[in-house]
Amino acid sequence: MDTKKVTTIDEYISGFPRETQELLKEVRLTIQRAAPDAAEAIKYGMPTFTLQKNLVHFAAFKNHIGLYPTPTSIPAFEKELEQYKHSKGGIQFPYSMRIPHDLITRIVEFRLKEIKK
Repeated sequence: MDTKKVTTIDEYISGFPRETQELLKEVRLTIQRAAPDAAEAIKYGMPTFTLQKNLVHFAAFKNHIGLYPTPTSIPAFEKELEQYKHSKGGIQFPYSMRIPHDLITRIVEFRLKEIKK
């Protein structure tokens, strides 16, 4: 799938196999519930939620769903992220594990507080 050409999150999600679509829809809903005032966009070829600036990105890959909440979020949740592969600005939630919706919610809430400072 050429994610660079999609213009909506619905289009992005529809380009994946059904199982992946369901996971993407769940992540999207989790973010929507945590940040109901955020707008949806496609940025860098990924679903993105914005509120004055980028709030969080997410994307599907071969073996995981990636969440990209900005580098400041990773150290704030370091202990909880130990079981997931993560980098300076991204977290990988493997398909073999349950998506941690409560953790995603708290990360989004953290980002909201950062933006509203």
